[in-house]
Amino acid sequence: MPKSRIRKKADYTPPQPKQNIKLSSGRSWVAPLMLTLFAIGIAWIVVFYVTTAEFPIEAIGNWNMVVGFGFIAVGFVVSTQWK
Repeated sequence: MPKSRIRKKADYTPPQPKQNIKLSSGRSWVAPLMLTLFAIGIAWIVVFYVTTAEFPIEAIGNWNMVVGFGFIAVGFVVSTQWK
């Protein structure tokens, strides 16, 4: 059986001084907007169920569900901008 090669140790390199890392991405508006859209969507659906389809907009009937889920979907789209 052939003998394996002996590995050399890497030369010592002193640790580099720490650099300040900027963590803010300038998109501080994303999280509040996303949560607001989620809350509006959920509130819209809850109001629709609790009032037995009389509110928020009685004329559109069950389409109120689509509006509520639309707010939630837009909240998910906005969440893709979060870094």
